[in-house]
Amino acid sequence: MAAQRLDGAARAAGILGEVRADLASPPLRGMRLRLASVSVGSHPTGSLYVRNQARACADLGIEFLPMELPADSDEDALVRRIQELNADPDLTGILLQRPFPPGFNARRLQAKVHPDKDVEGMNPANLGLIVYGTPRLAPCTALAAVDLARASAVPFKGREAVVIGHSEIVGKPIAFLLLNEFATATIAHIETRDLSLHTRKADFLFVAVGRPGLVRGEMVKPGAVVIDIGISRVQGPGGEVRTVGDVEEESVARVAGFLSPVPGGVGPVTVAMLMRNTAAAARLQTAKVPSR
Repeated sequence: MAAQRLDGAARAAGILGEVRADLASPPLRGMRLRLASVSVGSHPTGSLYVRNQARACADLGIEFLPMELPADSDEDALVRRIQELNADPDLTGILLQRPFPPGFNARRLQAKVHPDKDVEGMNPANLGLIVYGTPRLAPCTALAAVDLARASAVPFKGREAVVIGHSEIVGKPIAFLLLNEFATATIAHIETRDLSLHTRKADFLFVAVGRPGLVRGEMVKPGAVVIDIGISRVQGPGGEVRTVGDVEEESVARVAGFLSPVPGGVGPVTVAMLMRNTAAAARLQTAKVPSR
């Protein structure tokens, strides 16, 4: 029996509908939301994601402000721009578009974004709140992956979950979000021995490495929920270029109970989570405005 596909576009539409209703209700009703997208130089590989962000903002009435620093800007120039945006009382959120130029310190830059404007959920203060079980603004991709797994209707509580990939903004937050749901979470990484030994026991398997075909059908527990977060561009035998994930879809689909496709799975939900975080950031800032 083939795995049931988890439709990211449908789930994203539901989230965006919730955000739209939130923006039409107090305290956000009538508020002007503005989202700054900051990049250093142009990045063709990230242009599709930026276009999707801009389109989602337009649909919700959120002002999207693309800001491109010259390609030869240094890290301190980007820090100064972040600090200017932090100080702008009319700006709701700040997006730092990746990839950064070689040599830029991503952790330093993430820490410079004010926690209340950190719509990507990557400031250490916001990441730390996930550990305490009180997430406020969490990383969008991690939120999207867990949300899409929840759409399977398989409960997290008491289940085995394995996350392949231990990055600070995807793998680790996913594991902590799952722990908060009382799943038993294991993080695998490049030094993990016998990866299949872990993956074959997983009721939930999240893969976020960026390595096409890493997970094959024989590595998956029958009936498991498999969330493919990886995204790569590969050339087919006929020379065509296509987008694939970290999961060998054909073989895994024959074993898994649920599978998120690439494209069309985690990606659309990630953009929707960015919109949800933007609304949440606006609510945080509203709560801190002194009454007159």
